[in-house]
Amino acid sequence: MNIILTIAHIFGLVTLCFSGLMSTCFLTSKIMDDGATTAFLDGTLITFFLGAFLFLSTMWVPKKVSRQAGFLLVASTWSLTPVLCTIPLMIYMPALSFSDAYFETVSGLTTTGATIFSGLDMLPMSINLWRCELNWIAGMGIIIFAVAILPILGIGGMQLYKAETPGSVKESDLPPRIAQAAKALWFVYAGLTFICMLALHWAGMNWFDAICHAFSAMSLGGFSTHDSSVGFFNSVNIEIVLIVFQLLAAINFATHFIVFKKQSVKPYFYDREARAFLTLVLGSCVMAALVLWNSGTYPDFVTALRFASFNVVSIATDCGFANQDFNKWPIFVTMWMLFLSCISASSGSTGGGIRMIRTIILMKQARLELFKFIHPHAIRPLKIGEVVINNKIVNSVTGFIFLYFISVVILTFALLLSGLDFMTAFSAIIACFNNAGPGLNEVGPASNFAILSDYQKAVCTFAMLLGRVQIFSIVILFVPEFWRK
Repeated sequence: MNIILTIAHIFGLVTLCFSGLMSTCFLTSKIMDDGATTAFLDGTLITFFLGAFLFLSTMWVPKKVSRQAGFLLVASTWSLTPVLCTIPLMIYMPALSFSDAYFETVSGLTTTGATIFSGLDMLPMSINLWRCELNWIAGMGIIIFAVAILPILGIGGMQLYKAETPGSVKESDLPPRIAQAAKALWFVYAGLTFICMLALHWAGMNWFDAICHAFSAMSLGGFSTHDSSVGFFNSVNIEIVLIVFQLLAAINFATHFIVFKKQSVKPYFYDREARAFLTLVLGSCVMAALVLWNSGTYPDFVTALRFASFNVVSIATDCGFANQDFNKWPIFVTMWMLFLSCISASSGSTGGGIRMIRTIILMKQARLELFKFIHPHAIRPLKIGEVVINNKIVNSVTGFIFLYFISVVILTFALLLSGLDFMTAFSAIIACFNNAGPGLNEVGPASNFAILSDYQKAVCTFAMLLGRVQIFSIVILFVPEFWRK
């Protein structure tokens, strides 16, 4: 019973925070008189009183969170918070089904960017702001999840920055306390968002579009205020700005903090994960441009490089913006983009997927196994740079990657069972599981996920949640031993 009350207490605090976030959209709607004022007023009041009730009525509960309560807290917070976020959408659009509204808010809060909405250009400003705010606050939430929540569960946290990113983050580089580290990383996140907003306005966006797209870019959420996404602007300057900030958002935020702290860009070069990420993604941009040019998709290499760079970076970083219908590109390029979405983003970033550091560890472990076949009596530790990676981390990475691939297989078959064609089903699961946004075929960038049935949306929604919490926090709830004392 104490576990449930503890979860209710913390969830009440989260609900209060979201009522405050919702109130900013109420003020926007009131000022702009866009017709959604009542929806956000009612939503703000409902979430405020519900949060206040849950928080105040459980003040007496001990604040210590056990590991079991921690896992339940993560699962319940990520699955129940989107329910509250549907309130203004469903009040403003009474014809909108709950499954559609829930899909949209889960997509926002997991920074997936997959949408069921069309006619974004005609939506009230406050509704579009709400969608992009969900992206942004979730991006901050991901950082807190990594830094503050995972240590309680014993499956990561600061280890993600210190142990799994050797060579870039040292014990002395971040503040010693978890709360202080979280605040420092939030400061970097907010600062980069502000700079991105100014850069987008300078590049040609109006202030509202600049704010919304800065929120989506730094969170790697991918929500736009236009149906044609970034293609609406048809601006090279805007695309360059977004490429730069998407790449920054996919690098470990602890590395950004060290860069700001030391006022030097050298930490970027010392971060082996960032170097591998940038080399792979930027190299892929050139390769994709060559394929598009050679296939005649674009008349010259410069044009091919422009569109390849933006869309490859967007999908590889798990953001989801688009400025072309890449569904019509050669299959090699689009499948390579989906592959990059699985492995590219760094640990400690707002991206999803396996993460680059796990890919590096797995590749080095495979190389080490080959070495041991040739020299069976040799003793050689697994190292990244000068740092030895212990077997506990290697085993954790191996287990995670197995669960990752088996989850993708099971969820793809779940969609195939419903009658979807293979490419639509597979790309939809990859896009949702990696929180990358658009897929291919029926769910490509020129369409959206509205064509799916309620069952298919439910499968994709579960994939988004599973991918966002890095699998373990939800899968462990299905292990019988978890529920035993």
